[in-house]
Amino acid sequence: MMIINNRPIGLGYPTYMIAEISANHHHNFEETVKTIKQAKLAGADAIKLQTYTADTITIKKDTAPFRHSSGSLWEGRTLYDLYTEAYMPWEWQPKLKEIVEKLGMDFFSSAFDPTAVDFLEELGVPVHKIASFEIVDIPLIEKMARTGKPLIISTGMATIGEIEEAVTAAKKAGATQIALLKCTSAYPASAEDMNLRTIPHLIDTFGLPVGLSDHTLGVVSSITSVALGACIVEKHFTRSRSVPGPDSAFSIEPHEFKEMVEAIRITEKALGKIHYGPTGDENKSKIFRRSLFVVKDIKAGEKFTNDNIRSIRPGNGLHPKYLGGVLGRIATQDIASGTPLEWTHVG
Repeated sequence: MMIINNRPIGLGYPTYMIAEISANHHHNFEETVKTIKQAKLAGADAIKLQTYTADTITIKKDTAPFRHSSGSLWEGRTLYDLYTEAYMPWEWQPKLKEIVEKLGMDFFSSAFDPTAVDFLEELGVPVHKIASFEIVDIPLIEKMARTGKPLIISTGMATIGEIEEAVTAAKKAGATQIALLKCTSAYPASAEDMNLRTIPHLIDTFGLPVGLSDHTLGVVSSITSVALGACIVEKHFTRSRSVPGPDSAFSIEPHEFKEMVEAIRITEKALGKIHYGPTGDENKSKIFRRSLFVVKDIKAGEKFTNDNIRSIRPGNGLHPKYLGGVLGRIATQDIASGTPLEWTHVG
């Protein structure tokens, strides 16, 4: 279990719903505030940002290694130009934290370098987040872990060995609360690449809370993940995909997020607990089980046969398992057709 701002997160607790703003701020503070308010109305428990600048995450180069390859959503763009567009101004973040917390949500961010961790610590975030691409940055993980805050680690692209290395490093550096997010680092991700059956395997392997960072279009994967044991769901959130931006194409809109949250809450109820036997509502239906009934008039002293007693609905008579023990025995009294059979009828 993980605790964020006194809220327990883990199996058996309500799924923690994270709205990832990412680059969907479009460098407009007021629009970002509107986006946050829409996320609250849609059922988000937390708002997550990304804290970096183009200079803290890469360098300004135009050579091949620093360009997105063909087939990418950002094909041909340099990393520096993309991150210049996508980064959220750091001076906004204290103001946004105040707004988010007044709305009753948690506020935190993915830090992409040590200076960002220091900045977020000054802000007093309740939890730190390692993005999938940073899972191999062990010094960054160790720095976050040394804060003593809960740590969420996304695992996109990571081998099980890399995940183990990250978790081990975090624990050695002092992290006592760690959660993993299954993630497919494609933008958007296809359903075929989600491999959601990995979620219970991660739970069994690491014994940690596990969630999903979902980059698919739509909400089916997120809902399905909860049925498989996910206790955190993170989705990129935008007010409208029609507004161009680096993340717009694989983000969901407020009505979709709301539908996802509602479906997940129903899923949680439906998962319930391990239970056999009738539920409260089922008790009313037990009467419609089969039981032994007299189906032809029987005279006292007459034998019970397959012609005059049968297993039928409703369940007012003897249990059907007694049919073999009743056949061939004698009726103790006259019995009218339609009478539920009782032991007092059997001699």
